[in-house]
Amino acid sequence: MKEKEIIDAMTMKRTLTRLSYEIIERNKGIDNLVLIGIKTRGIFLARRMSERLKELEGYEVPVGEIDITLYRDDHHFSEAQEPEVHSSSVPFPIDGKEVILVDDVIFTGRTIRAALDAIMDIGRPDKISLAVLVDRGHRELPIRPDYVGKNIPTSKSEQVIVRMVEVDQVDTIRLKAQI
Repeated sequence: MKEKEIIDAMTMKRTLTRLSYEIIERNKGIDNLVLIGIKTRGIFLARRMSERLKELEGYEVPVGEIDITLYRDDHHFSEAQEPEVHSSSVPFPIDGKEVILVDDVIFTGRTIRAALDAIMDIGRPDKISLAVLVDRGHRELPIRPDYVGKNIPTSKSEQVIVRMVEVDQVDTIRLKAQI
């Protein structure tokens, strides 16, 4: 398996800054906004975006985190095989808010569909938008991100690997090709 770096740490930082500016511009302010990251790397991206938004606008956007394991429709578990569920934490009301759902990579759209179900179990926001670091295509559901860091066309056999300092000790995005 051959890997190629497509985004380095500096480019990732610039990309998150650009996404933060886009969020400010499209929402005409950020005072009714909340960010909800999808476990695992979506949470770290949401936290970084919140920090950047605070630097730019002087207002701290609340960050929540959701685990979509039990909402997935593409993972089936036998009785003997329990899914590993992590906790979700959205310690603020989302009713009437503008939620930006944050994830690292969008592929088929099934993770996002599951996340939407999880959010609707928590409350009823006025609006839900989607921000992703990488859009690699190959959608199976009619789901499209509102904010995209980078479009990376891939084949279905390739893998997009996002590594982040918080869990991987390095910021990089790599494309892993099957040989």
